Amino acid sequence: MGGFITLVAVAVIYLNSQSDLKVWHTAELDAEFTESTPITTFTEYLALEDRLFVQLKEQVYNQVEPEDQMIINRFHSSSLSDPTLWPRNWNRSFEFSTDKATVGVLLLHGMSDSPYSLHTLGQRLHAEGAHVVGLRIPGHGTSPSGLLDVRWQDMAAAVKLAVQHLYEQVGDQPIYIVGYSNGGALALNYALSVIEDPTLPPVKKLVLISPQIAVTKLAVLAIWQERLGHVLGLEKLRWNGVLPEYDPFKYNSFTINAGNQAYRLTLENQSRINTLASSEKLEQMPQILAFQSVLDSTVSSPAVIHKLLERLPNRNHELVLFDINRRTNMEYMLKSDPNTLITAISNNASNQFIFSLVTNENENSPSVVVRTKKTGQTDISQTDINLSWPSGLFSLGHLALSFPEQDPLYGKGQYKDNPRVQLGHLAFRGERGMLTISASAMLRIRWNPFYPYLEQRIISHLFTDEAVATN
Repeated sequence: MGGFITLVAVAVIYLNSQSDLKVWHTAELDAEFTESTPITTFTEYLALEDRLFVQLKEQVYNQVEPEDQMIINRFHSSSLSDPTLWPRNWNRSFEFSTDKATVGVLLLHGMSDSPYSLHTLGQRLHAEGAHVVGLRIPGHGTSPSGLLDVRWQDMAAAVKLAVQHLYEQVGDQPIYIVGYSNGGALALNYALSVIEDPTLPPVKKLVLISPQIAVTKLAVLAIWQERLGHVLGLEKLRWNGVLPEYDPFKYNSFTINAGNQAYRLTLENQSRINTLASSEKLEQMPQILAFQSVLDSTVSSPAVIHKLLERLPNRNHELVLFDINRRTNMEYMLKSDPNTLITAISNNASNQFIFSLVTNENENSPSVVVRTKKTGQTDISQTDINLSWPSGLFSLGHLALSFPEQDPLYGKGQYKDNPRVQLGHLAFRGERGMLTISASAMLRIRWNPFYPYLEQRIISHLFTDEAVATN
């Protein structure tokens, strides 16, 4: 017992040694939407969001201490990271309307992100004739403190308001949901809810990008850190990381509660899948097109297969898996061999979903092809998509899939005389361990060299009656 108490004490001291909390870590913005908020329409949600951002200005931006008024602090109005420097503040919900929409599309961003995550795709879908809503999910787009108390049920309630709004705007036209990361889990949650409650507006198809189907069980243990901090009155223990807020459209600091809610949402989805499977109702699941990097340090890549696609009856669901860059010969340096997962999918003749692998044409070529194995077939077709691996990249990852190379914030380019921060080529060289921003965070890939393929596949999936496997 003495050893245990000593261990806990050391852990508390270590965790409480994080950077000091700032006003954006402690602000309580009570205009945020929750499941119990007495509003019933998306219009009311947007009005509440207006009040929320007034609070953000008054309680955070106007309260930043002089020593925190730095050139890369998103909460300092004159900094390069100020989101209001952009033509549109993509931390807010957005809507691209059209008089004669052919479809309605709801875009759901990930945990700690903002609607910016899918705005490029939203603009393309709107150009194709879609009525598009990009939802700011509760707890997001304001200050990191927004994730201290938010629950997944609050997020799911906001999704229902947004889908109902789309249904009222497009009438008899089909509604689709595109979800990235935690947004993918929320999209799946809504689709499962429709099967359980047919009075909800139906969704015809889902697009899941790096979907959060399972997360590490460490999230369960981490919640005890937060509870211990509450008992001891140590607010820092409510945080998994306290970092500088240099990104205008994503929190860099992360709360224990955010990880816990992500975990609980995945458990809820698995419970519903189990219930619907036992009653043979999973054939009602909308057709799914899922994109996943074979290497993903945030969500489980195998879970997309084993906990979702393998559970579903055949409805031409498809997994598009982005392989590592085989030309770099980095396999021997990886912590795990992605070939194990790829081979298992390729050799499983009983899979009830289409499998497409984006991979090198051969080990000596940077050019990529798409190799596709359709449901019930053993033959593999190959399609050249006229794209190649850029030099210096060994894989994609969780953050990268939804952003094109030309993205002005996360893209590859470096722009002269840019009045805004640009993070896609962030790499400061010097002594290790001296910066509050880790080297791994700076070197993490943020853009997708194969984004044109991803975007076109989504267009084909949503604007045709049946998905085209190798378009």
